[in-house]
Amino acid sequence: VQLQASGGGLVQTGGSLRLSCAASGGTFGYYSMGWFRQAPGKEREFVAAISWSDSSTYVAESVKGRFTIFRDNAKNTVYLQMNRLKPEDTAVYSCAADSSKYPALSISKEAYHVWGQGTQVTVSS
Repeated sequence: VQLQASGGGLVQTGGSLRLSCAASGGTFGYYSMGWFRQAPGKEREFVAAISWSDSSTYVAESVKGRFTIFRDNAKNTVYLQMNRLKPEDTAVYSCAADSSKYPALSISKEAYHVWGQGTQVTVSS
């Protein structure tokens, strides 16, 4: 499976962006999917995840109430809707797939086997 992330850009504080991650070459409907981000000089951190089985979700406390993850299995795509963006949300955002058998919902980057290339999100103050 390959992942292609898109939708990043420059936005002002309080603005919105929707990131997309399109999967190809695998059975997307059986993958749990995650979004992570990495700011300059910082570790990669978990943002949000969605399960393969019932589309249950989990989002990091730092983005709860502002970010939403959802998926469209017919389009092999997972999305990250980001609202009320803050300068501290500035980072490279990457999507990832857990392609193990019956994957659980995980916030650990070690659980994800396949990574997209990342898309830059910059929030100006």
